[in-house]
Amino acid sequence: MLAFLIIGCVGVVLLLISLVIGDHLDGAFDALGSDIISGAALAGFLGALGFVGALVVDGTGSTGIAIVSGLIAGVLVGLGVGWVSNRLRTGGDEANVNTASLVGRTATVLNPIPAGGYGDISIVAAGHITRLNARADEPVLSGSAVVITGILSPTAVLVEPLPR
Repeated sequence: MLAFLIIGCVGVVLLLISLVIGDHLDGAFDALGSDIISGAALAGFLGALGFVGALVVDGTGSTGIAIVSGLIAGVLVGLGVGWVSNRLRTGGDEANVNTASLVGRTATVLNPIPAGGYGDISIVAAGHITRLNARADEPVLSGSAVVITGILSPTAVLVEPLPR
């Protein structure tokens, strides 16, 4: 049982090291070619293997059952931690607003747009209220609905008023 507790403690220490040094430890697993294998996943594997193994050997007295149970728990926890940390590391880009994707969408004028000048519009994009500079060929009053017809820059668009 002591060996299982030592393995579990090594997992906890590795997790603490992984939290402190962060991504430096993850680079050690790049040769394996999988984003799921990381320092946190290895720490989860060792922690689950050690602590589940210790619980099982204490409850059953069988080292063989404890090893198998610990390995199964370790693999499940390690894969789960690896999957979650990979999703956290690679996720989030889908919520970024891409100005080019706004063409054809309807927005509301916040500040009046003078002919040939700039005003402000508001649009809900990717769940975020986005405020952009807007230019129109004709004057557009505040509160009017407009359609985005072109992109002038990452923060400015060309609009046309919607017919009433």
